[in-house]
Amino acid sequence: MTDVADDHDNRRHRRLDRLRRLSRLLDTAIPLPGGFRMGLDGIIGLIPGVGDMVGGLLSTYILAEGARAGASKSTLIRMAWNILVEVVIGAIPLFGDIFDIAWKANVKNVALLEKNLSNPRAARRADRGFVGMLVIGVLAILAVLSILIYALLKGIYLLVVA
Repeated sequence: MTDVADDHDNRRHRRLDRLRRLSRLLDTAIPLPGGFRMGLDGIIGLIPGVGDMVGGLLSTYILAEGARAGASKSTLIRMAWNILVEVVIGAIPLFGDIFDIAWKANVKNVALLEKNLSNPRAARRADRGFVGMLVIGVLAILAVLSILIYALLKGIYLLVVA
């Protein structure tokens, strides 16, 4: 029975090592002046139109491996959020490229995955807090959009009636 557990731990350890190497390659492999670092993701992101999508696909591999490793759903949601933020903001010309280099979604996601797999109970508490804040954020965005739609419709009504 211990051989099965040891084999599982070895596979998990090899998977995390592979993901750490990939995240470093994508986010921190290239030293820059001033102590900053960037990775291939920052370079790929410079390709207009497709760079951020390719970077997002590479980042999604880490997400998929996290799911295979048994990460909690909320950790996977946090990881997906990091990728979404990187892809969406990264698509903004120039600012997005700088943001992409600084955000380092892959390094963040591997750290989330390691924390979840090493101490699931503590990670669950942090995940619940994140999901709660995400729900509050979505509700706030919906409220703002509702107000904007109301103002737009009111403006259109006043234009038509006047």
